[in-house]
Amino acid sequence: MSVTLTKAAWDHPPTVVGYKRLVIRRIGWVLSLGGPPLTALALIDLVPHAGLAFALMTILAAPLFPWVVIAYFRRRRVAAVLQAYPWREWPCRHPRRPNGSPATIAIPFRGDFTAMFRILPFPIELATTQNDYPDRIWFAGDPRFGGVVSPVGGHYPVRVVPHTPRREECGGEGFDLARRVGLVRGSGKGTRT
Repeated sequence: MSVTLTKAAWDHPPTVVGYKRLVIRRIGWVLSLGGPPLTALALIDLVPHAGLAFALMTILAAPLFPWVVIAYFRRRRVAAVLQAYPWREWPCRHPRRPNGSPATIAIPFRGDFTAMFRILPFPIELATTQNDYPDRIWFAGDPRFGGVVSPVGGHYPVRVVPHTPRREECGGEGFDLARRVGLVRGSGKGTRT
């Protein structure tokens, strides 16, 4: 059974604060990976071995930098979902996972439908992140295409997508809203970032 908490998740003040913290975290990721190589590049003529430092930092940061930049810009999708969908409280399970596998969360939306979601862009253990109720989760979005989850309280919003990608039939109830906020493409395929 789900309990609707507000008209839109964005109306809940701790959610807005949590989203601002998300933006700050993602700016920090971009700056921590992009700042040092740019600093070394700026000092290349002034500091001995700055060229070597630039090369090493670029080699180390290059594989992750595109991911953090994409995550920074995709934060707007989190805001769009929070502004369009209400928070609903659901029971959940956090399946154990081997190291390196994606963090997942299982939410039983109906007796015959339990959605398995992956947490994006980087795995976060929501069961232990400022969570007084590890067996409950707040969900805003469409169970077919994903959305945003947070520990009870709405203070740590995180984007989730279906663990197994699938194509849904275009149209129907909720499809236009899901398409407008970026949960699904016009073809019926859910977005993965």
